[in-house]
Amino acid sequence: MDNQEQKHQRRVRYKGTNPKSYKEKYKELQPEKYADTIAKVIQKGSTPAGMHRSICVKEILEFLQITPGQTGLDVTLGYGGHTLEMLKCLNSKGHLYAMDVDSIELPRTQERLESLGYGSEILTIKQMNFSHIDQIALESGPLNFVLADLGVSSMQIDNPERGFSFKSEGPLDLRLNPKKGISAAARLKTVSLDELEGMLIENADEPNAAAIARAIISQIKKGIDISTTTQLQQIIKDALKFIPGNDKNDAIKKTCQRCFQALRIDVNNEFEVLYEFLEKLPSTLAEGGRVAILSFHSGEDRLVKKSFQRFFREGIYREIAPDAIRPSSQECNTNGRARCAKLRWAIKA
Repeated sequence: MDNQEQKHQRRVRYKGTNPKSYKEKYKELQPEKYADTIAKVIQKGSTPAGMHRSICVKEILEFLQITPGQTGLDVTLGYGGHTLEMLKCLNSKGHLYAMDVDSIELPRTQERLESLGYGSEILTIKQMNFSHIDQIALESGPLNFVLADLGVSSMQIDNPERGFSFKSEGPLDLRLNPKKGISAAARLKTVSLDELEGMLIENADEPNAAAIARAIISQIKKGIDISTTTQLQQIIKDALKFIPGNDKNDAIKKTCQRCFQALRIDVNNEFEVLYEFLEKLPSTLAEGGRVAILSFHSGEDRLVKKSFQRFFREGIYREIAPDAIRPSSQECNTNGRARCAKLRWAIKA
């Protein structure tokens, strides 16, 4: 029997015209093999599963003015879309450093970029938090350009196993690096009512923070383990029963988005990390060095704006963006995840 050929197993077929679950989207998860499928998904204004569509690429490159021979850093490598475009600008002269904390996606991105011909002679990738930008600068020397895309990548959001979204059942994790720290589920077990309410307000400007915090803490006190994304979503739904019928569905969706955002920021210490990065940033830039930062919610944008303004007043930056730059209406229409993006820049004196 051992010598007999194994019977061929057909791929599990999905119901309906198009696959709905993440794992069923095998064509989208293999973009190099199914280019036509990827093109169709993007044409519809969606992001293929397992991919990420970089935002404000044109605006970022126009500002950074990258020329061959320069040294730069992408502090949020992600899927590598921005990184790839910056590498093209270098034209095999100079060097680009890139960093990311995601232990799952980073190796995949490195493999993709290497397959395109960008090896260690032009690109250095490190798994580390961008709050350690000063450590990169010790190796790279003064940086001519720096990019930070503070958004969560689409491949992190879309994969139910990462727990970033309430749209699919998955573990309530939310860690950018699942090998470090504690999950969102574990965090909820330790948080107090006042702390949770404050987290929802500070991290996401949630108007129903008090009601949601009471509902979550009530479940925890009953000994209920909130371990999945859909469990948390249901608690939020139940807490918002008082909302009128016509507005309820949309309100619940937006509230879930804000609550998951607030938890993610807390679990990953995102504000603390961003503040440390912004404080260290000027000392890593060369004279005339340029930095562009893409943020996706008001808390991040406030930190970036205040930091740029303070260092501008102190004469450390010679010029900063007078206002946030928003993605074009065309980009927003073709990529819904671009709608909340804001781009700010600064130039070292």
